[in-house]
Amino acid sequence: MNSRIKELRARHNLTQLDLAKMVGVRRETIVFLEKGKYNPSLKLAHDISKVFELSIEEVFGLE
Repeated sequence: MNSRIKELRARHNLTQLDLAKMVGVRRETIVFLEKGKYNPSLKLAHDISKVFELSIEEVFGLE
C-alpha cells in the first residue's frame, strides 16, 4: 500500500516515534507503513489520518 506518511510527518515535524506514540503503535509499524510493507487496520489508518487532519484516502493514496 502506498502512503504519504513520511512526507506528512516531515511537514508536521514529527519523528516516526512521535507518530507511533500518537496512534498507539510501535515505531517499527510506522517504518513498515512508510515502506509499503504493512497494510494498516482501518482503525490505525483512521487514527493516522486524524493526526494529519486528512482523509484516509489522502494519507494512503487511495484517491
